[in-house]
Amino acid sequence: MSAVRDDARGGAPAPPAGGYDEPDLLRDQFRQLLRYRLLIVCGILLGLAGGGWLGLTGNESYIATSEVTVRAPTADPFAGTPVDRVAMGSERRTAVSDLVARRAADELGDPDRARELGRGLTVTNPPNTEVLRFSYSHGDPDVAAERANAFVAAYLANRQADAQETIAHNVASLEGQRAPLVERRDQLETELDTLFDGSSAYDGAVADLSTLTGQISEINAQISSLQALDTSGGRVITEATAPGSPSGPGLPLLLALGYVVGIGLGLLAAWVRLVFDPTVRSPGDVTRALRAPVLGVLPRTGRGHPDQLLAAGRLAEEYRSVAFRLAYDETFAQRRRLLVVAPRGSIEASLAASVNLAAAFAEMGMDALLVEADLRTPTLAEQLRHTDGGRPGWAGSPGYREGTWPVGARVPIDAGESGIFDLVPGRRVRNVPRALTSPAATTLLGHADTKGSVVVVLAPAVLSYADAIALVDRVDNVLVVCDPSQVRRDDLARVRELVVGAGGALLGAVLHSWGGGQEGGRDADVTEVSGTRPKVASVSSRERERERRAARASQQAHRDIGSETLGLRVLDPAELEDGSPRP
Repeated sequence: MSAVRDDARGGAPAPPAGGYDEPDLLRDQFRQLLRYRLLIVCGILLGLAGGGWLGLTGNESYIATSEVTVRAPTADPFAGTPVDRVAMGSERRTAVSDLVARRAADELGDPDRARELGRGLTVTNPPNTEVLRFSYSHGDPDVAAERANAFVAAYLANRQADAQETIAHNVASLEGQRAPLVERRDQLETELDTLFDGSSAYDGAVADLSTLTGQISEINAQISSLQALDTSGGRVITEATAPGSPSGPGLPLLLALGYVVGIGLGLLAAWVRLVFDPTVRSPGDVTRALRAPVLGVLPRTGRGHPDQLLAAGRLAEEYRSVAFRLAYDETFAQRRRLLVVAPRGSIEASLAASVNLAAAFAEMGMDALLVEADLRTPTLAEQLRHTDGGRPGWAGSPGYREGTWPVGARVPIDAGESGIFDLVPGRRVRNVPRALTSPAATTLLGHADTKGSVVVVLAPAVLSYADAIALVDRVDNVLVVCDPSQVRRDDLARVRELVVGAGGALLGAVLHSWGGGQEGGRDADVTEVSGTRPKVASVSSRERERERRAARASQQAHRDIGSETLGLRVLDPAELEDGSPRP
């Protein structure tokens, strides 16, 4: 945690993951995506609706399949042939050609629809085989089977016709070669009748006749072998029959695919929503924005009745855990001063945190002092009780709200089993920045320098007023209390810039889920039920405008013109709401 402290004081920037490794970041992001369950459910419903629509409105298609074995013309159809003897790629292209489609159309008795018939045909060749698989798709199963068989017959007929044409051409060529040889043979036979047996001319003619006879016999043998070839081109091994069920994924599979696609769409929508969501959604986001650890996460039960600030049960244990972590922090141990603030809006949660942390420090045996530095709407004196069980008498006196601060009076507060801690209550003053930076306030905060003492300071929201920044150089250590579902990441980053720029150190953050992260003050109309999250009552726009004008008039009445307090000026709440500077 000391490395984070150095970064909080303005040292070298820490890695954006805030100490998280890659699997932790992925798990954290996935948990954040699950926060948008409505988007994920909508994506699933959309995917199921799309799958159901495709399954119900899509045209049913039936696929009939026929297979044929292809072979080259041979004299012995039972002789084995090597697999690569037939170019199956060329044969597959021939099977889907327009020539075969026209033959199939003629066989079906519809020659004008040859091109249309070929659109439903698919021809494939299983690897390492001489088999062509003809698949025909159509809405009618009987038509699909009929056309598949027609294309097979047309392909075999086309292949046989090609083979016969090739054989006829070769036979004609051989017969053309044989004709002059036969003519020469006849001439030699005629000459032999005129020659004397035993003469040299007779012997030469006999030799020539024998040679010609051999050549003619060889050509006749070639013609006979060509005419004896089997030109069928192949045989059908699987005849197409009408399929009993349509092809395609079907309604159940389409619904399953739609469900998977819907999950993907839902997660994508949730991711887009997460990317463009400015609010903090996890403790990891708080750590990365503040570059400081999350010291505690308060239970969802929240605080009890507004008049009972001191927590009990699980909530009290969580406050004790935060106090112990602070007590053993090196930075906090050097100067035991703690400034408890909220980023923006109501400080109800930071008020409860400051009171319970002071009680936890008192329980640890420290001399705890709680300073209410909220001089605009002080309420602690009215909510906490004196050690004798009642409020101090001066808390309700008419003159309590006016005068200087701090008055120097410490009110002992009974924290029950935790013990007793002192309270310096806030009161309304004319010039808040001057009171916070006065020598009396500095002397009061110096109480933490006493051995065994600790000072907890409650200040207004950092981004609502400059009061907290005026105290940073005197208190040093800052604890941010916020609701991660309502605070924005840029607000936390701005808080860190202001605190570090003023010379303070961010010790960490305490998270809760009580609300109060939006604009509004402690004097807002709040309805709270024990064990539940407070809800801000609705106020009409006219009432808000009246409150804004009243707040502006009050600030003008309390402004001390011409005073200088360390370069600070009083902020008008109206400026924070409409964003326009005061002239």
